[in-house]
Amino acid sequence: MIASLGARLLLALVWLLHWLPLPLLAALGRGIGALLHLLASGRRKVALRNLQLCLPELTDAERAALVREQFRWLGRSLLERGLLWYASPARLKRLIHVEGDVHLAQTSERPVMWLVPHFMALDVAGAATQLFQTRQVASIYQAQSNAVFDHAMRRGRLRFGLGEVFARQESALPLVRAVKRGAAFFNLPDMDFGPRDAAFVPFFGVNAATLLAPSRLARSLKMVVQPVVAEMLPGGQGYHVRFLPPWTDWPSDDAEGDALRMNRWIESEIRRNPAQYLWVHKRFKTRPKGEASLYREG
Repeated sequence: MIASLGARLLLALVWLLHWLPLPLLAALGRGIGALLHLLASGRRKVALRNLQLCLPELTDAERAALVREQFRWLGRSLLERGLLWYASPARLKRLIHVEGDVHLAQTSERPVMWLVPHFMALDVAGAATQLFQTRQVASIYQAQSNAVFDHAMRRGRLRFGLGEVFARQESALPLVRAVKRGAAFFNLPDMDFGPRDAAFVPFFGVNAATLLAPSRLARSLKMVVQPVVAEMLPGGQGYHVRFLPPWTDWPSDDAEGDALRMNRWIESEIRRNPAQYLWVHKRFKTRPKGEASLYREG
């Protein structure tokens, strides 16, 4: 009961704040991110450890500065969720700048899979797929333990009328049926969901549990795979979503090889914009049998 009331109050605040001009909202979000950097010591340590593993060429001071900046972007992404959930489509279209073939899914004779790595503007990319093209969009999301937040997330992602969302805990069959009905698949391929349907594939040279499902699903359904990257722009400039050229030789008949190529592409995008990647996620949490954890507990 108390958790539900707290969630409703927080959502009400997010709704009120979404009316602010984006420069003010962005400044407030960066301030919240700076506060999170101070308070969320566990996530701060995870981010620092990930950077130590992935970008060892940086000095300790450079990694610390990068984590501080990442938290500022994280604060923005959390607060600006209100824009994506509540702002008018006309306002969002003014703020979201798209580049590339955003219409591929609606013009392709084959179903399309968008590969979208976990940058801070991930949800902006999701909104763009529903605001700038007309194909139905299917996606998988992590169901929230708080029912109020879960309802708000689902409603926010479905409000444009083109979306279908399926909880990760569910069977893949509803998603497959949606694709066969003509939906494009908005796929988030770069998190550690454990060893099931995954292989240990290098990510910045460190073996990471990497999903094989993107390659296998794309191959079985004869999908066109188009990578998509979203970026938050400084201040009140809005967002930039790049719909990149589709891959012509992916998927192949080698799912692990495809996973390696996918990881290398994500690495290249991270190097372009390292501060906006979700370093607070334990990307290397799952380890090969007998290998010690890469994250210190406590």
